[in-house]
Amino acid sequence: MSARTNKPHEVVERALELSRADGCVVIADEESSANLRWAGNALTTNGVTRGRTLTVIATIDGREGTASGVVSRSAVTADELEPLVRAAEAAARGAGPAEDGRPLVTGVPESPDFTDAPAETSSAVFADFAPALGESFARARAGGRELYGFANHELVTSYVGTSTGLRLRHDQPNGTLELNAKSPDRTRSAWAGRSTRDFKDVDPAALDAELAVRLDWARRRVDLPAGRYETLLPPTAVADLMIYQMWSAAARDAAEGRTVFSKPGGGTRIGERLTELPLTLRSDPNEPGLESAPFVLAHSSGDDASVFDNGLPLTATDWIREGELRHLSTTRHSAELTGLPVAPSIGNLVLDGGEDRSLEEMVAATERGLLLTCLWYIREVDPATLLLTGLTRDGVYLVENGQVVGEVNNFRFNESPVDLLGRATEAGRTEKTLPREWSDWFTRAAMPPLRVPDFNMSSVSQGV
Repeated sequence: MSARTNKPHEVVERALELSRADGCVVIADEESSANLRWAGNALTTNGVTRGRTLTVIATIDGREGTASGVVSRSAVTADELEPLVRAAEAAARGAGPAEDGRPLVTGVPESPDFTDAPAETSSAVFADFAPALGESFARARAGGRELYGFANHELVTSYVGTSTGLRLRHDQPNGTLELNAKSPDRTRSAWAGRSTRDFKDVDPAALDAELAVRLDWARRRVDLPAGRYETLLPPTAVADLMIYQMWSAAARDAAEGRTVFSKPGGGTRIGERLTELPLTLRSDPNEPGLESAPFVLAHSSGDDASVFDNGLPLTATDWIREGELRHLSTTRHSAELTGLPVAPSIGNLVLDGGEDRSLEEMVAATERGLLLTCLWYIREVDPATLLLTGLTRDGVYLVENGQVVGEVNNFRFNESPVDLLGRATEAGRTEKTLPREWSDWFTRAAMPPLRVPDFNMSSVSQGV
């Protein structure tokens, strides 16, 4: 692309100039990432990548309503910009009226840094982390364990321009660290993960120490049958369940009787108490340490997003407040259909309001139960109850009289996160966590550990 239109904001402006549609939204996502990988206590690979994705949304007003056409492409050159715009317009003309069609958003103040260069990450983000990781390799080697894992940091700068005058920008840093410790014979494995914005708040030595303790627990093996067990779910497992619940909380689906949030006989369960614990499930684009886009960034329309809402400001939203369901996610369109307030999805999720007990203190207060590490391979079984199935992984431990006494076999579980909230008897201290199952899609979460008196381990699994 020529120098004249190579800057992201200039690409957005040029695409808007080329548009012949009745309305147009252009989103330029500038992406950069840096990563480290290691195996057997040694770095194996590292790298840095750069990329750009351009999304053009054309809207065409017709007698029966407004149609939209959405086309996204990577590495668009100057010669490809006009064909991209025309492709979006052709898609709009070839589509029927969009059910979610609404006037494009107006009146949002321009981002003061809209014309600035995109933020970029580099290997420098690991300047302090990498040496500390090397020291952890040495300690692990001396302690007879092997460390495997990866660290990834990405920075996405999104530029949004519309034919109605919006000029918005958001910089989104996102870092993940996953660390596995294994015994040399590979019979024992433990996992820990962290979410971070800049790798300044992660301590590989502390993670290695945590994993060393878990590997030591696993020296004793106890086989248990399937059944219902008092279970302590750590924050990462709670996050995976709550995120799936959030993804299943579209107001329209609930109002039409298709989800766990549908009210028998019609309507939604908003106003209903879901748990006796004083728990609040909330999202806030300005949540410290979990900051996310303060406006709607929709590259496509769906149950909980609309391309017509791009640029709509986002504010703090309580989905569940003090145990009571308060909001379900809505676009402007689904809000009108359901009569509910506009409450778009937000890029983070926090569950809090429990006690200030740490997970270790909750273990110490357990007479007999299971302590999980994390969940994986989570799949939906029944949307009407939000029944999920999945597997435990990298360590399930038996707790007796406040002490971890050994590792037990893995299980397949069958549980609904909504039902779990209703049965949970204790919530501990909320902390930032990395959801292991969904870390490729959603990382900005803070959750407490939960105590569930009768978690359903439906069958024994041979997974590790």
